[in-house]
Amino acid sequence: MRQTIQQHRVVVIGAGYTGASAAGRLARRLRGEDVSITLVNAEPDFVERVRMHQLAVGQTLRPRPFDEMFAGTGVKLRLGRVTGIDVDRRTVTVTGTDGPSDLGYDTLVYALGSAWNTQGVPGTTEHAHEIAGRDGALRLRDRLAALAPGSPVTVVGGGLTGVEAATELAETRPDLDVSLIARAGLGDWLSPKGARHLQKVFSNLRITTHEHTTVLAVHADRVTTTEGDIPAAVTIWTTGFAVHPIARATTLETGDTGQIVVDATMRSVSHPDVYAIGDAALVAGPGDKPLRMSCASGVPTAWQAADAIAARLTDSKLPTISARYFNQCISLGRKEGLIQYVTADDRAVNAALTGRLAALYKELVCKGAAWGVANPTMGLPTRRRRVTAEGARAGVPAA
Repeated sequence: MRQTIQQHRVVVIGAGYTGASAAGRLARRLRGEDVSITLVNAEPDFVERVRMHQLAVGQTLRPRPFDEMFAGTGVKLRLGRVTGIDVDRRTVTVTGTDGPSDLGYDTLVYALGSAWNTQGVPGTTEHAHEIAGRDGALRLRDRLAALAPGSPVTVVGGGLTGVEAATELAETRPDLDVSLIARAGLGDWLSPKGARHLQKVFSNLRITTHEHTTVLAVHADRVTTTEGDIPAAVTIWTTGFAVHPIARATTLETGDTGQIVVDATMRSVSHPDVYAIGDAALVAGPGDKPLRMSCASGVPTAWQAADAIAARLTDSKLPTISARYFNQCISLGRKEGLIQYVTADDRAVNAALTGRLAALYKELVCKGAAWGVANPTMGLPTRRRRVTAEGARAGVPAA
Protein backbone atom coordinates (compact mmCIF):
# COMPACT_ATOMS: atom_id res chain seq x y z
CA MET A 1 0.00 0.00 0.00
CA ARG A 2 1.32 3.44 -0.92
CA GLN A 3 2.20 5.54 2.11
CA THR A 4 0.11 8.71 2.43
CA ILE A 5 2.18 11.87 2.21
CA GLN A 6 1.41 15.49 2.90
CA GLN A 7 1.04 17.69 -0.18
CA HIS A 8 4.45 19.18 -1.00
CA ARG A 9 4.39 22.97 -1.33
CA VAL A 10 6.43 24.39 -4.20
CA VAL A 11 6.58 28.18 -4.41
CA VAL A 12 8.04 29.86 -7.50
CA ILE A 13 8.82 33.55 -7.08
CA GLY A 14 9.06 35.57 -10.26
CA ALA A 15 7.14 34.77 -13.45
CA GLY A 16 9.44 35.83 -16.23
CA TYR A 17 10.66 33.34 -18.82
CA THR A 18 12.39 31.21 -16.18
CA GLY A 19 9.86 31.25 -13.34
CA ALA A 20 6.86 30.65 -15.59
CA SER A 21 8.71 27.90 -17.46
CA ALA A 22 9.70 26.16 -14.23
CA ALA A 23 6.16 26.28 -12.83
CA GLY A 24 4.67 24.86 -16.02
CA ARG A 25 7.29 22.13 -16.31
CA LEU A 26 6.68 21.05 -12.73
CA ALA A 27 2.94 20.99 -13.35
CA ARG A 28 3.33 18.56 -16.22
CA ARG A 29 5.70 16.27 -14.34
CA LEU A 30 4.02 15.98 -10.94
CA ARG A 31 0.54 15.02 -9.77
CA GLY A 32 -1.58 17.81 -8.35
CA GLU A 33 -2.72 15.53 -5.55
CA ASP A 34 0.87 15.32 -4.32
CA VAL A 35 2.19 18.82 -4.99
CA SER A 36 0.84 22.34 -4.81
CA ILE A 37 2.55 24.85 -7.11
CA THR A 38 2.18 28.57 -6.38
CA LEU A 39 3.58 31.16 -8.77
CA VAL A 40 4.16 34.58 -7.21
CA ASN A 41 4.40 37.63 -9.45
CA ALA A 42 3.76 41.36 -9.18
CA GLU A 43 1.92 41.56 -12.51
CA PRO A 44 -1.03 39.50 -13.77
CA ASP A 45 0.40 38.83 -17.22
CA PHE A 46 3.60 37.60 -18.81
CA VAL A 47 6.12 40.18 -20.00
CA GLU A 48 8.21 39.32 -23.09
CA ARG A 49 11.36 40.95 -21.82
CA VAL A 50 13.26 40.34 -25.06
CA ARG A 51 10.79 42.65 -26.81
CA MET A 52 11.02 45.66 -24.50
CA HIS A 53 12.91 47.66 -27.15
CA GLN A 54 9.93 47.10 -29.46
CA LEU A 55 7.48 48.25 -26.80
CA ALA A 56 9.58 51.34 -26.13
CA VAL A 57 9.35 52.53 -29.75
CA GLY A 58 5.57 52.20 -29.80
CA GLN A 59 4.91 48.69 -31.08
CA THR A 60 1.98 46.76 -29.60
CA LEU A 61 2.74 43.45 -27.92
CA ARG A 62 0.25 40.62 -27.54
CA PRO A 63 -1.14 40.37 -23.98
CA ARG A 64 -0.56 37.02 -22.23
CA PRO A 65 -2.58 36.84 -18.98
CA PHE A 66 -1.32 34.23 -16.52
CA ASP A 67 -4.84 33.16 -15.55
CA GLU A 68 -5.35 32.04 -19.16
CA MET A 69 -1.91 30.53 -19.56
CA PHE A 70 -2.13 28.38 -16.44
CA ALA A 71 -5.86 27.58 -16.58
CA GLY A 72 -6.39 23.90 -15.83
CA THR A 73 -2.75 23.21 -14.97
CA GLY A 74 -3.07 23.30 -11.20
CA VAL A 75 -0.61 26.20 -10.91
CA LYS A 76 -1.99 28.87 -8.56
CA LEU A 77 -1.10 32.50 -9.21
CA ARG A 78 -0.42 34.77 -6.24
CA LEU A 79 -0.28 38.44 -7.19
CA GLY A 80 2.06 40.62 -5.18
CA ARG A 81 5.66 41.69 -4.75
CA VAL A 82 8.13 39.55 -2.85
CA THR A 83 9.36 41.83 -0.07
CA GLY A 84 11.10 39.33 2.16
CA ILE A 85 12.37 35.75 2.36
CA ASP A 86 13.16 33.80 5.51
CA VAL A 87 15.01 30.71 4.31
CA ASP A 88 15.33 29.39 7.85
CA ARG A 89 11.58 29.50 8.52
CA ARG A 90 10.84 28.64 4.87
CA THR A 91 8.52 31.58 4.26
CA VAL A 92 8.18 34.22 1.59
CA THR A 93 6.62 37.60 2.40
CA VAL A 94 4.32 38.71 -0.39
CA THR A 95 2.95 42.24 -0.39
CA GLY A 96 -0.23 42.72 -2.37
CA THR A 97 -3.20 45.07 -2.32
CA ASP A 98 -4.16 43.78 1.14
CA GLY A 99 -0.69 44.31 2.59
CA PRO A 100 2.05 41.81 3.43
CA SER A 101 1.47 38.15 4.27
CA ASP A 102 3.71 35.11 4.63
CA LEU A 103 3.60 32.17 2.27
CA GLY A 104 5.15 28.92 3.46
CA TYR A 105 7.04 26.52 1.22
CA ASP A 106 8.76 23.15 1.23
CA THR A 107 10.66 23.90 -1.98
CA LEU A 108 11.37 27.44 -3.18
CA VAL A 109 12.27 28.30 -6.78
CA TYR A 110 13.89 31.73 -6.79
CA ALA A 111 13.38 33.42 -10.18
CA LEU A 112 13.22 37.12 -9.34
CA GLY A 113 15.60 37.93 -12.17
CA SER A 114 17.36 41.23 -12.66
CA ALA A 115 16.91 44.92 -13.39
CA TRP A 116 19.05 47.58 -15.02
CA ASN A 117 22.52 48.27 -13.70
CA THR A 118 23.40 51.96 -13.38
CA GLN A 119 27.04 51.06 -12.67
CA GLY A 120 26.99 53.87 -10.10
CA VAL A 121 27.34 56.55 -12.79
CA PRO A 122 26.13 59.94 -11.47
CA GLY A 123 22.81 61.14 -12.86
CA THR A 124 21.78 57.78 -14.35
CA THR A 125 18.92 57.10 -11.97
CA GLU A 126 17.59 60.66 -12.29
CA HIS A 127 17.95 61.23 -16.02
CA ALA A 128 18.35 57.96 -17.93
CA HIS A 129 15.69 55.54 -19.15
CA GLU A 130 15.85 51.75 -18.93
CA ILE A 131 14.22 48.94 -20.89
CA ALA A 132 14.94 46.03 -18.55
CA GLY A 133 11.23 45.89 -17.62
CA ARG A 134 7.83 46.89 -18.92
CA ASP A 135 7.36 49.93 -16.66
CA GLY A 136 10.63 51.41 -17.87
CA ALA A 137 9.85 50.64 -21.50
CA LEU A 138 6.44 52.31 -21.22
CA ARG A 139 7.93 55.43 -19.64
CA LEU A 140 10.48 55.57 -22.45
CA ARG A 141 7.74 55.10 -25.05
CA ASP A 142 5.88 58.13 -23.76
CA ARG A 143 9.06 60.21 -23.68
CA LEU A 144 10.08 59.24 -27.20
CA ALA A 145 6.61 59.98 -28.55
CA ALA A 146 6.91 63.55 -27.27
CA LEU A 147 10.24 64.24 -29.01
CA ALA A 148 10.40 66.67 -31.88
CA PRO A 149 12.10 65.65 -35.15
CA GLY A 150 15.87 66.02 -35.01
CA SER A 151 16.06 65.44 -31.25
CA PRO A 152 19.19 63.56 -30.13
CA VAL A 153 18.70 60.18 -28.45
CA THR A 154 21.74 58.45 -26.99
CA VAL A 155 21.93 54.74 -26.18
CA VAL A 156 24.60 53.86 -23.64
CA GLY A 157 25.93 50.31 -23.91
CA GLY A 158 27.30 48.39 -26.88
CA GLY A 159 26.04 44.94 -25.91
CA LEU A 160 23.07 43.01 -27.27
CA THR A 161 20.43 45.17 -25.56
CA GLY A 162 22.01 48.44 -26.65
CA VAL A 163 22.45 47.32 -30.25
CA GLU A 164 18.85 46.13 -30.48
CA ALA A 165 17.50 49.32 -28.88
CA ALA A 166 19.49 51.63 -31.14
CA THR A 167 18.57 49.87 -34.39
CA GLU A 168 14.90 49.47 -33.47
CA LEU A 169 14.65 53.15 -32.62
CA ALA A 170 16.53 54.36 -35.68
CA GLU A 171 14.38 52.24 -37.99
CA THR A 172 11.08 53.27 -36.35
CA ARG A 173 11.97 56.93 -35.87
CA PRO A 174 14.31 57.98 -38.71
CA ASP A 175 13.47 61.59 -37.81
CA LEU A 176 15.54 61.31 -34.60
CA ASP A 177 19.31 61.67 -34.26
CA VAL A 178 20.28 58.31 -32.71
CA SER A 179 23.74 57.59 -31.34
CA LEU A 180 25.29 54.73 -29.37
CA ILE A 181 28.14 54.87 -26.87
CA ALA A 182 30.23 51.71 -26.52
CA ARG A 183 33.00 51.18 -23.99
CA ALA A 184 34.77 48.92 -26.52
CA GLY A 185 34.48 48.60 -30.30
CA LEU A 186 31.10 48.15 -31.96
CA GLY A 187 30.46 44.41 -32.21
CA ASP A 188 33.96 43.51 -31.08
CA TRP A 189 32.62 40.27 -29.55
CA LEU A 190 31.31 39.11 -32.96
CA SER A 191 33.01 37.27 -35.79
CA PRO A 192 34.46 39.48 -38.57
CA LYS A 193 31.40 38.73 -40.73
CA GLY A 194 29.02 39.53 -37.90
CA ALA A 195 30.84 42.76 -37.01
CA ARG A 196 30.84 43.92 -40.64
CA HIS A 197 27.11 43.35 -40.94
CA LEU A 198 26.40 45.17 -37.71
CA GLN A 199 28.46 48.15 -38.82
CA LYS A 200 26.70 48.13 -42.21
CA VAL A 201 23.26 48.22 -40.58
CA PHE A 202 24.33 51.05 -38.27
CA SER A 203 25.59 53.00 -41.27
CA ASN A 204 22.39 52.43 -43.27
CA LEU A 205 20.28 53.57 -40.30
CA ARG A 206 22.55 56.61 -39.80
CA ILE A 207 23.36 55.73 -36.19
CA THR A 208 26.37 57.62 -34.86
CA THR A 209 28.72 55.39 -32.90
CA HIS A 210 31.09 56.57 -30.17
CA GLU A 211 33.46 53.64 -29.66
CA HIS A 212 36.00 53.14 -26.87
CA THR A 213 34.15 55.76 -24.86
CA THR A 214 33.23 55.72 -21.17
CA VAL A 215 30.27 57.61 -19.72
CA LEU A 216 31.16 59.70 -16.67
CA ALA A 217 27.79 61.33 -15.92
CA VAL A 218 24.26 61.65 -17.28
CA HIS A 219 22.44 65.00 -17.40
CA ALA A 220 18.95 65.99 -18.52
CA ASP A 221 20.20 67.19 -21.92
CA ARG A 222 23.57 65.51 -22.44
CA VAL A 223 25.93 62.72 -21.51
CA THR A 224 29.42 63.52 -20.25
CA THR A 225 32.04 61.06 -21.50
CA THR A 226 35.80 60.62 -21.64
CA GLU A 227 35.59 62.13 -25.15
CA GLY A 228 33.49 65.15 -24.12
CA ASP A 229 29.77 65.95 -23.92
CA ILE A 230 27.27 64.25 -26.24
CA PRO A 231 23.80 65.84 -26.65
CA ALA A 232 20.93 63.68 -25.42
CA ALA A 233 17.33 64.77 -25.11
CA VAL A 234 16.80 61.16 -24.04
CA THR A 235 19.42 58.77 -22.68
CA ILE A 236 18.72 55.02 -22.83
CA TRP A 237 20.88 53.04 -20.39
CA THR A 238 21.68 49.43 -21.39
CA THR A 239 24.98 48.61 -19.67
CA GLY A 240 24.05 45.22 -18.27
CA PHE A 241 21.87 43.91 -15.47
CA ALA A 242 21.93 43.75 -11.67
CA VAL A 243 20.13 41.00 -9.77
CA HIS A 244 17.30 41.60 -7.33
CA PRO A 245 18.91 42.56 -3.98
CA ILE A 246 16.66 40.42 -1.79
CA ALA A 247 18.86 37.29 -1.93
CA ARG A 248 21.74 39.13 -0.27
CA ALA A 249 19.44 40.01 2.62
CA THR A 250 18.99 36.31 3.41
CA THR A 251 21.41 33.66 4.69
CA LEU A 252 21.64 32.14 1.21
CA GLU A 253 25.18 31.87 -0.12
CA THR A 254 25.63 34.43 -2.89
CA GLY A 255 28.50 35.46 -5.13
CA ASP A 256 30.01 38.90 -5.63
CA THR A 257 27.21 39.76 -8.07
CA GLY A 258 24.48 38.91 -5.55
CA GLN A 259 23.51 35.80 -7.50
CA ILE A 260 22.71 32.64 -5.55
CA VAL A 261 25.44 30.00 -5.73
CA VAL A 262 23.96 26.73 -7.04
CA ASP A 263 25.10 23.25 -7.99
CA ALA A 264 24.58 21.52 -11.35
CA THR A 265 20.88 20.96 -10.57
CA MET A 266 20.29 24.65 -9.74
CA ARG A 267 20.02 23.80 -6.04
CA SER A 268 21.42 26.30 -3.55
CA VAL A 269 24.70 25.05 -2.11
CA SER A 270 23.76 26.46 1.31
CA HIS A 271 20.01 25.72 1.45
CA PRO A 272 18.98 22.52 -0.35
CA ASP A 273 15.29 23.39 -0.29
CA VAL A 274 15.96 26.46 -2.46
CA TYR A 275 16.61 26.44 -6.21
CA ALA A 276 17.72 29.52 -8.14
CA ILE A 277 17.28 29.93 -11.89
CA GLY A 278 17.87 32.47 -14.61
CA ASP A 279 19.64 35.74 -13.85
CA ALA A 280 19.31 35.06 -10.11
CA ALA A 281 21.61 32.02 -10.24
CA LEU A 282 25.39 31.88 -10.34
CA VAL A 283 25.72 28.94 -12.70
CA ALA A 284 28.96 27.41 -13.95
CA GLY A 285 28.70 26.74 -17.68
CA PRO A 286 31.16 25.10 -20.06
CA GLY A 287 34.75 25.59 -18.92
CA ASP A 288 33.43 26.73 -15.51
CA LYS A 289 32.61 30.10 -17.08
CA PRO A 290 29.52 31.68 -15.43
CA LEU A 291 26.49 31.78 -17.68
CA ARG A 292 25.60 35.28 -18.83
CA MET A 293 22.32 36.88 -17.82
CA SER A 294 20.00 36.16 -20.73
CA CYS A 295 16.91 34.28 -21.85
CA ALA A 296 19.22 31.82 -23.62
CA SER A 297 20.79 30.95 -20.26
CA GLY A 298 17.69 31.25 -18.13
CA VAL A 299 15.22 28.86 -19.74
CA PRO A 300 17.60 25.85 -19.68
CA THR A 301 18.26 26.49 -15.98
CA ALA A 302 14.49 26.54 -15.38
CA TRP A 303 14.14 23.17 -17.09
CA GLN A 304 17.07 21.77 -15.14
CA ALA A 305 15.68 22.93 -11.80
CA ALA A 306 12.15 21.68 -12.51
CA ASP A 307 13.43 18.29 -13.64
CA ALA A 308 15.71 18.01 -10.60
CA ILE A 309 12.88 18.89 -8.19
CA ALA A 310 10.60 16.36 -9.86
CA ALA A 311 13.31 13.70 -9.81
CA ARG A 312 14.06 14.20 -6.12
CA LEU A 313 10.40 14.21 -5.12
CA THR A 314 9.65 11.06 -7.10
CA ASP A 315 12.89 9.31 -6.14
CA SER A 316 13.96 9.18 -9.80
CA LYS A 317 17.23 9.67 -11.67
CA LEU A 318 18.56 13.23 -11.54
CA PRO A 319 19.02 15.11 -14.84
CA THR A 320 22.59 15.48 -16.00
CA ILE A 321 22.25 17.88 -18.94
CA SER A 322 24.33 21.04 -18.56
CA ALA A 323 23.62 24.38 -20.20
CA ARG A 324 25.60 25.48 -23.25
CA TYR A 325 25.33 28.11 -25.97
CA PHE A 326 24.71 27.70 -29.68
CA ASN A 327 24.17 31.20 -31.04
CA GLN A 328 23.43 34.81 -30.22
CA CYS A 329 20.22 36.02 -31.85
CA ILE A 330 20.19 39.76 -32.47
CA SER A 331 17.35 41.78 -34.00
CA LEU A 332 18.45 44.90 -35.85
CA GLY A 333 15.05 46.45 -36.36
CA ARG A 334 12.23 44.53 -38.04
CA LYS A 335 13.97 44.03 -41.39
CA GLU A 336 17.50 43.07 -40.40
CA GLY A 337 19.01 40.55 -38.01
CA LEU A 338 22.20 38.80 -37.04
CA ILE A 339 22.61 35.23 -35.83
CA GLN A 340 26.13 34.81 -34.50
CA TYR A 341 27.05 31.18 -33.97
CA VAL A 342 29.18 30.55 -30.91
CA THR A 343 31.08 27.87 -29.04
CA ALA A 344 29.59 26.11 -26.02
CA ASP A 345 31.09 28.79 -23.77
CA ASP A 346 29.71 31.68 -25.88
CA ARG A 347 32.73 32.66 -28.00
CA ALA A 348 32.02 33.71 -31.58
CA VAL A 349 32.97 31.40 -34.43
CA ASN A 350 33.30 32.37 -38.09
CA ALA A 351 29.78 31.31 -39.05
CA ALA A 352 27.01 33.94 -38.95
CA LEU A 353 23.61 34.40 -40.55
CA THR A 354 22.68 37.94 -41.58
CA GLY A 355 19.96 39.99 -43.22
CA ARG A 356 16.25 39.33 -43.59
CA LEU A 357 16.59 35.58 -42.98
CA ALA A 358 18.33 36.28 -39.68
CA ALA A 359 15.52 38.67 -38.69
CA LEU A 360 12.95 35.93 -39.37
CA TYR A 361 15.06 33.44 -37.40
CA LYS A 362 15.20 35.78 -34.39
CA GLU A 363 11.45 36.38 -34.59
CA LEU A 364 10.80 32.63 -34.57
CA VAL A 365 13.03 32.27 -31.51
CA CYS A 366 11.10 35.00 -29.67
CA LYS A 367 7.74 33.53 -30.64
CA GLY A 368 8.90 30.05 -29.66
CA ALA A 369 10.06 31.20 -26.23
CA ALA A 370 6.76 32.97 -25.57
CA TRP A 371 4.76 29.99 -26.86
CA GLY A 372 6.62 27.67 -24.53
CA VAL A 373 5.71 29.84 -21.54
CA ALA A 374 2.11 30.33 -22.71
CA ASN A 375 1.56 26.58 -23.15
CA PRO A 376 3.15 25.25 -19.96
CA THR A 377 1.81 21.70 -20.01
CA MET A 378 2.22 20.96 -23.71
CA GLY A 379 4.73 18.35 -24.80
CA LEU A 380 6.19 15.18 -23.33
CA PRO A 381 6.10 13.60 -20.89
CA THR A 382 2.36 13.60 -20.39
CA ARG A 383 2.40 11.08 -17.55
CA ARG A 384 2.71 12.85 -14.22
CA ARG A 385 4.69 10.96 -11.61
CA ARG A 386 3.73 10.36 -8.02
CA VAL A 387 5.71 11.85 -5.16
CA THR A 388 7.17 9.12 -2.97
CA ALA A 389 7.53 9.25 0.79
CA GLU A 390 11.31 8.97 0.37
CA GLY A 391 11.30 11.75 -2.21
CA ALA A 392 9.17 14.00 -0.06
CA ARG A 393 11.57 13.56 2.85
CA ALA A 394 14.54 14.29 0.58
CA GLY A 395 12.78 17.37 -0.76
CA VAL A 396 12.36 18.84 2.72
CA PRO A 397 15.78 18.68 4.40
CA ALA A 398 15.84 18.84 8.16
CA ALA A 399 15.87 22.36 9.60
